[in-house]
Amino acid sequence: MSDGNKAVIAAEKEALNLKLPPIVRPPENIGVDTPAQSKLLNYRRYKEQQKTINQLVIDGAKRSLDRTLDKRTLPTPEPDYPLTMTSGIKKKGFNYIYMKQCVESSPMVPIQQEWLDHMLMLIPESLKEGKEREKLVESLINEVSSDFEKSMKRYLVRSVLVKPPVKWLEDEGGPLPESPVGLDYSKPWHSSYVQTRSQILANLHIVHPTMKILLDLGYTTFSNTILLDLTGIRAKGPIDCESLKNDLSIQARKAEEKIMNTWYPKVINLFTKKEALEGIRPEKWDAFYNCVSTLMSNQLKDFLKRTVEGFVKLFDQEDQCGLPIFKMELTFDDDKMEFYPTFQDLEDVVLGLVERITEALQNVQTVPSWLSGTSPAVNLDTELPEHVSQWAVTTLKAAVHHNLEGARKHYETYVEKYNWLLDGSAVELIETFQAEDHTFDEYTEFIGRFLSLASEIMLLPQWVHFPMVRLDCEDLKTGLTNKAKAFANILLNDIASKHRKENESICSDFEAIKEHALKVPETTEEMMDLISYVEKARTIGIQELILRIKESKRRMSYFLDVFLFPPEDLALNSTVLMWPWKINPIFDENDELIENAKHEKENELIAKREKLILEIEKESRRMEEFTEFAELDRMQQYVTDVRQLQKRIQESEEAVQFINKEEELFKWELTKYPELDKLKVNIEPYQKFFNFVLKWQRTEKRWMDGGFLDLNGENMEADVDEFSREVFKTLKFFQMKHKKELQEKRKAAKKRSLGEDKLEEEPKENPTIIMCSTVMEQIKVFKDCIPTVSILCNPGMRARHWKQISEIVGYDLTPDSGTTLRKILKLNLTPYLEKFEVISAGASKEFSLEKAMHTMIGTWADIAFHITPYRDTGVSILSSVDEIQTLLDDQIIKTQTMRGSPFIKPFEKEIKAWEDRLIRIQETIDEWLKVQAQWLYLEPIFCSEDIMQQMPEEGRQFQTVDRHWRDIMKFCKKDPKVLAATSLTGLLEKLQNCNELLEKIMKGLNAYLEKKRLFFPRARCCGKVAHSSGRFNAPEYSRCDRCSQAGLSRICKKRLGSRVAWTSCPLCFSNVLDF
Repeated sequence: MSDGNKAVIAAEKEALNLKLPPIVRPPENIGVDTPAQSKLLNYRRYKEQQKTINQLVIDGAKRSLDRTLDKRTLPTPEPDYPLTMTSGIKKKGFNYIYMKQCVESSPMVPIQQEWLDHMLMLIPESLKEGKEREKLVESLINEVSSDFEKSMKRYLVRSVLVKPPVKWLEDEGGPLPESPVGLDYSKPWHSSYVQTRSQILANLHIVHPTMKILLDLGYTTFSNTILLDLTGIRAKGPIDCESLKNDLSIQARKAEEKIMNTWYPKVINLFTKKEALEGIRPEKWDAFYNCVSTLMSNQLKDFLKRTVEGFVKLFDQEDQCGLPIFKMELTFDDDKMEFYPTFQDLEDVVLGLVERITEALQNVQTVPSWLSGTSPAVNLDTELPEHVSQWAVTTLKAAVHHNLEGARKHYETYVEKYNWLLDGSAVELIETFQAEDHTFDEYTEFIGRFLSLASEIMLLPQWVHFPMVRLDCEDLKTGLTNKAKAFANILLNDIASKHRKENESICSDFEAIKEHALKVPETTEEMMDLISYVEKARTIGIQELILRIKESKRRMSYFLDVFLFPPEDLALNSTVLMWPWKINPIFDENDELIENAKHEKENELIAKREKLILEIEKESRRMEEFTEFAELDRMQQYVTDVRQLQKRIQESEEAVQFINKEEELFKWELTKYPELDKLKVNIEPYQKFFNFVLKWQRTEKRWMDGGFLDLNGENMEADVDEFSREVFKTLKFFQMKHKKELQEKRKAAKKRSLGEDKLEEEPKENPTIIMCSTVMEQIKVFKDCIPTVSILCNPGMRARHWKQISEIVGYDLTPDSGTTLRKILKLNLTPYLEKFEVISAGASKEFSLEKAMHTMIGTWADIAFHITPYRDTGVSILSSVDEIQTLLDDQIIKTQTMRGSPFIKPFEKEIKAWEDRLIRIQETIDEWLKVQAQWLYLEPIFCSEDIMQQMPEEGRQFQTVDRHWRDIMKFCKKDPKVLAATSLTGLLEKLQNCNELLEKIMKGLNAYLEKKRLFFPRARCCGKVAHSSGRFNAPEYSRCDRCSQAGLSRICKKRLGSRVAWTSCPLCFSNVLDF
């Protein structure tokens, strides 16, 4: 075959390929399990057909049901038509069905295996792997074969038979598809082929030889290389994120410079030659250069795409041979465990490298722009498609997250085990432990937990290796270890502080023993206490301290291993351990001190005993002197002397107690002092007598020379009687004492005389008895003055009474500030006392009446009205006035009785004014209650506008009453006390005026109701239910719906026991049923 024929055949093949539709290849993501793909795989055609059949059956059943419901009458029987009338249509239908079955039963050519193989070739291998996928492919092949056979039968039936117009024949699935469109060789096509070829040669610049050179140049430059050298990254070992970023950025910049210095000059050189535009018409140069720019852009894009794909493949989860190893640290800062760099920083670096790759080669000029040198320069479109960048970012994120999962889990292990040291749990645990009372061993055990935890953390590995990360945990380990040790140190400082306090306590106890043992006792008691204290310290105290020192020594041995003592604590520990050897010399020194003090105190005690005996003798001699006291004028001095002697006796008693106590301490026999007890007994009567006489003298002086009007006869008489009884008892006591002393002297004298006949001397009279008799005489004399005081010092005496007394004696006796009882007695008024007594008795009765009147007035100071709010009217009403009325009645009767007394004349005006006020208050309260009762009844009625319109005159009168009532209650509410509330000027007259108006209102209301009854004869007479006061008995009436708005719901119906009765509302006359 000649070359010309070969060229023609090749051209025809090329034209044929151009006319045929392009082969549609499966998309690259056909194996991805997308929602659309899943829907396609789950699709079954027979299910759709079954669904259609079911819908047809349901529709037919609905139509049949509708026809059945429409035909309520029985269908008429079908008439017997001749066979010739129906045989034609039926025969056609049955004949078509028979012929169709014959055609379909004829053998069909099955689908060719080659076609099925081509179909299976279009399915990616990944979708055919696995038993389930094989079963799925097999079922799909069977379904395709079945559909092919059905389509062939249907096509054969359509091609052979003509379907008759019979309605009841089934639908056969719609029209057949059109014939496939192919090449039409029925007409000449060579000329059109030649024309098309010439157009291609003129417009398809990709076949130009220059383009082939450009393609070869790009293939040579870019085919076996990418922008970054990604080999050996893992071999470099662990690397910082920033270092990797900087290294790859430098590589990208160098590769970009290399391309621009090698490939790009060659391209420019190619198009500077004359042969570059050979065969291109000038008008096609722009299109040609556009083709050049597109080809260069596609080469650079493919170059960048392969670089991105290579970089993404570097992080492939299945192939980790080239995966870079990043340096990461677990850091401990501000009590937080963190990654450095963080996961986000690492991800940003990796994604930043993708961005750096996409930014490369973005400033490559187009060939026309470079050749023409235009400004601004026009660059090639080398930007990667969005889906490529998005795919790279998504894939890298997933890969980074997957490869960092191990590091994350390792971090979570740290958090799970040791985060309680940082989140406050450890602090709370330690605070709770410190708040409780624990022993030293419990503290050491608790501290050991933290120290063991610190050791455990330090033994953890420093580096942990993962596929993409080498994790450095040293900083976190150090931080957690220091944290655990810090908690241990808190507890160590706590028990060290307790240990320090215990040592200080031990030292202070030894110091106290030393100080106490070496202190010189000032008294015997102190000496004995010191002996007891030292004895106890030698036996019990030192043993306890030695045990405490042993425990302190045990604690020291623990602290030496885990705690560093400051110098002062070391000195304290040394002092504690040395005390047992330092205390024995102190005890020896104490023994010597006690011996010397004991000898000294015994000598002092003997001297005190001798001194006390001399003091008691002196007191006895002083006591004998009291029997000789006989001058009443020196009674003040006698009282002073008795007190001084009593003080000395008390001091002697204290000395006896001290001496006995000292003797008891020294274990001597206690010394008795009976003379001292005798002195205490003997001085007591003298002390009472002297004080009593002094009191009498002072009281008599006050009565005689004090203010005359201040005297009280009754009190004076009671005091004089008391003085008289006391002096009489004292006189009897001293007489008995004197008689006993005489008897003892006589017995003693008889024993001395031994029977000698001698005349006994008369005994001297006792001076104390003489003083008692004198005082008794003075009291008797003073008693005669008491009637004068009782008559003239009456509290009811007024100026009018003194005027009457002055008229009797003939001169002015009215007392003033200088008047005294002594002066009155000197006037010798005894002859006039009977007349004075009559005047004084009258003054007493007048005083009692005056006092009773003031008592009544004072009773009202705290009595007030009880005020309660009335519903929602904003007005208060009186309640519980029974007690006030009872008190008024009692006081009016009492006042009237007092006015009938003959002794009321001096203050008759006051009692008359008080009586008038009580009567006015009583009348005011009565009128007040009447107004309140009427207002409470009428207020709900006249609050209705309908009633106001029907009874305008009564309405205006009620408004006047309502205004007065509100003003009165407002005034009463400010000060509810009875006297203040009833003191309002004109209150009684205002209330009386209100009652007159209310009577008029009630008459008008009754007339209105009577008028209504005349118009409604069925209505029962409601007048029977009115009280004598004109008010309806509210509880006996129930609610009327018509007049409920008018507030008349209480007066509509009278209850008739348990019977049912129809009554009528007196205002609206609507019937109401009562139960």
